[in-house]
Amino acid sequence: MTTPLLGQMMDVPLTVSSLIAHAARHFGATEIVSRRIEGDIHRYTYRDCEKRAKQLAQALIALGVAPGERIGTLAWNGYRHLEAYYGVAGFGAVCHTINPRLFPDQIAWIINDAQDRYVLFDTTFAPLVDILAPQCPHVRGWIALTDEAHLPKMQTALPVPLLSYETLIAAQDGAFDWPRIEESQASYLCYTSGTTGNPKGALYSHRSTVLHAFGASLPDAMSLSARDSVLPVVPMFHVNAWGIPHAAPLTGAKIVFPGKDLDGKSLYELMEAEGVTYSAGVPTVWLGLLCHLKDAKVRFTTLKRTVIGGSACPPAMLRVFEDEYGIEVIHAWGMTEMSPLGTLAKLTWEQSQRPPEEQRRLREKQGHVMFGVDMKIVGADGKDLPWDGVAFGDLHVRGPWVIQRYFQKEESPLIDGWFPTGDVATIDPDGFLHITDRSKDVIKSGGEWISSIDVENVAIAHPAVAEAACIACAHPKWTERPLLVIVKRPGMDVTREELLAFYEGKVAKWWIPDDVAFVDELPHTATGKLQKLKLREQFRTHILPTAVDVPDCPFPEPS
Repeated sequence: MTTPLLGQMMDVPLTVSSLIAHAARHFGATEIVSRRIEGDIHRYTYRDCEKRAKQLAQALIALGVAPGERIGTLAWNGYRHLEAYYGVAGFGAVCHTINPRLFPDQIAWIINDAQDRYVLFDTTFAPLVDILAPQCPHVRGWIALTDEAHLPKMQTALPVPLLSYETLIAAQDGAFDWPRIEESQASYLCYTSGTTGNPKGALYSHRSTVLHAFGASLPDAMSLSARDSVLPVVPMFHVNAWGIPHAAPLTGAKIVFPGKDLDGKSLYELMEAEGVTYSAGVPTVWLGLLCHLKDAKVRFTTLKRTVIGGSACPPAMLRVFEDEYGIEVIHAWGMTEMSPLGTLAKLTWEQSQRPPEEQRRLREKQGHVMFGVDMKIVGADGKDLPWDGVAFGDLHVRGPWVIQRYFQKEESPLIDGWFPTGDVATIDPDGFLHITDRSKDVIKSGGEWISSIDVENVAIAHPAVAEAACIACAHPKWTERPLLVIVKRPGMDVTREELLAFYEGKVAKWWIPDDVAFVDELPHTATGKLQKLKLREQFRTHILPTAVDVPDCPFPEPS
């Protein structure tokens, strides 16, 4: 047997610490700006960040934290949280970002499942820590991300020490060399939002994290560069802020952290003050920002691009950003199990030569895969479906930053080496993905599928609609029919009949909802996605007007 010829290149592992070391060495003077919990604006540089991250690594080692052990964070987007990203993972421990918007019992379950040794928390979460501490026996101490002067007064006596972050790292000199660790070692632990059952952990490696940062930075992905000032609205506790805390140091981009204030006015003022050119967040946040722009009659002077993901970007929102404010929207799709990026709606040269409306239709989809991800859609029989933009199927993905199994789980979810996402989608001949629904949310009417997302997007385009959700209601003839649940814009009114008439000519007739329900607010998950399970429970006994006095008959196909 012939021995394979090996390359003769340096064996340099892909590690998270190399990202911050690169930024400190080659973009050392570039700013990191944070709106702090204490209320002021904090400024320092990548060079400062790396030194303090090293001090944190030293402090955790002094506390007895070993490589592979998990360190939790309950924190907003800020410079201390960024230091934790690198200070924890940089010496071989695992940075476990925890979503503070989950229910306390769920957070306690996550901390215990991860067996976090210490938890770093912003002082706004002190009341939450009061609740969590007695339920988390593995935690050796709670570290408040502040100095001694701002340490929170806890309501109950914690069973373990309450420590000051600034005091801990001040005791260290930062004269620390990042250790050489294997790139296959774990770097970050992120849990799913747990909309069904307990959350599941996705354990990333140093290799997957660095490759994801490279992929995210590509021109046809997030397209970050050293010329950008980026403000991640997407939280650092939500799938590592979509990789921006890693892609920004890799490219040398300035970072602006908004802290806890994510309302439209606060975001706009910070973006303008810091010359932000680039941002990223979920549609619900951008709705608040657009409302502020309209009400205050102001415009952006520096913002050029924004990534919208987490849930489908309504076409009406994309059009407002681009047509009224001249801001490019990059529609993206991914998931926790994918680190998270999978596709982004960027056009090729040939596609950019097509008529404007055809270009817009492409960009309203979730887009093309980036290098590092492959995808396919399969039917109920498990066989691949054509990429014709018509066939609906279950979306499967694979790649070097897609999980192989969940944390603490022996059984792998993979099917023939592919991860089943739980999304229902089409892929068109251009290779553009269009998520039509979650498999559990799709509406099956008379043997055919109705995309709840497409129905919602039409409603969102109505000027009187602030938010919309489409769910399935039981129907004696069709099995299921769509019910539209609407939140009106403040000071505006619209009737059921007007909304249903608004659908004429925009979707197939049998896709038009059978009824409309008006509510004050819609339930959302901790990551800003619509909680349709709760809506289905809320309207479980809702009787559609079309379901009254329907005679027994076979289920014909819709026409």
